[in-house]
Amino acid sequence: MAKTEATEHLEKSAKDTAHSAAETIHAAKDVAGEAAADAKDHAKARFAQALDEAKASVSALGKKAHEQTEAYREKLASADLINQGKELAADAAERAAALASDGKSKASDLLTSLGKVVADNAGVVNDKLGEKYGDYARTAARSIQETAAKLEAKDLGELGEDAKGFVRARPFVALGIAAVAGFLVARAFTSTPEVQEEA
Repeated sequence: MAKTEATEHLEKSAKDTAHSAAETIHAAKDVAGEAAADAKDHAKARFAQALDEAKASVSALGKKAHEQTEAYREKLASADLINQGKELAADAAERAAALASDGKSKASDLLTSLGKVVADNAGVVNDKLGEKYGDYARTAARSIQETAAKLEAKDLGELGEDAKGFVRARPFVALGIAAVAGFLVARAFTSTPEVQEEA
């Protein structure tokens, strides 16, 4: 009878240990999923921020060019000044397109780098948490790198539509990004006249 009680006690301990291990694996899987989702949201937010900065620059540069054109038109009704205003507007549009393209490239590079970091650390996850979680890390890395490739493949119009969808889905995040972008644009324009005066 003592053997039966000891056997029952061992079986109960084994079941408790197995149950505890299953809970630990489930919790680790949840953490890995949340980390991948957070990385993806962070990358989307960084891209949306770069795109908002580019849009704000386009708007501000276009507005500035328009204001300068109107000021010149009011002072002198000269064809030369009107042509200069048109050139400024064209330059502003080119600069804005270049800024938007640069922002897209930077966001794509950031995602590619993030995917590489996650992929490079998959072995560490494999060693520390097990092969299953290493596979999760590799899957997350592939997903991030695929997102980077899709981002690079899209034109700026498509990205604008995606950004609008992001703003609709996360208005508070978009508001924070817009505030930061507005601050950066304001800083850029406060330093721009000094550069022009020196030139």
